[in-house]
Amino acid sequence: MSASSSGIVAGLTAAALATVGYLAHQAAQTLPDGLGRAAHAGAAPAAGTSKAPQVKKDPTALPGDSGKGARVVYSLRGDRVWLVAGDEAVSRTFEVDPSAVDPAPGSYSVTSRSNTVTGSDGVPVEHVVRFATVDGVVIGFSSAVGASTAPAPDPKVRTGGIRESRADGDAMWTFATIGRTVVVVR
Repeated sequence: MSASSSGIVAGLTAAALATVGYLAHQAAQTLPDGLGRAAHAGAAPAAGTSKAPQVKKDPTALPGDSGKGARVVYSLRGDRVWLVAGDEAVSRTFEVDPSAVDPAPGSYSVTSRSNTVTGSDGVPVEHVVRFATVDGVVIGFSSAVGASTAPAPDPKVRTGGIRESRADGDAMWTFATIGRTVVVVR
């Protein structure tokens, strides 16, 4: 009887270990990423699981995918412009009010400039720097005449005017001459 008792105990122990192993595996599968899953000693934590405080990206930092050399960089999502010198130094960055029609991301060149004109929305503008056309709508940077800040364009009118403050418009006018590269990023 002792042989059969030890067989029963061994069988129950094996069943208990198998059950505990199965339950441990199930529990590990339901843990959020990074909690209790140290697969290898010294392994790097999964992306996004660092306990260090998250550093927010500087919205004024030049986007990494914005080309090389002297250029104007325009961020569609950030509604921001950077004037970048040939040595990759940012000489100026500023927010803009976007046009109703956006150019596609890519590289363009300044094609024309006008000192003063009336915008397609009827607002007198100055220092117009044009670089693209989308479905017949000319896209360019400009500042409203007599306004120290950029008045927001009418969203109901299909315009291509990306509005800047007068000070920023002056800087754009000086920097973005005919042929200057304009890189549009998301």
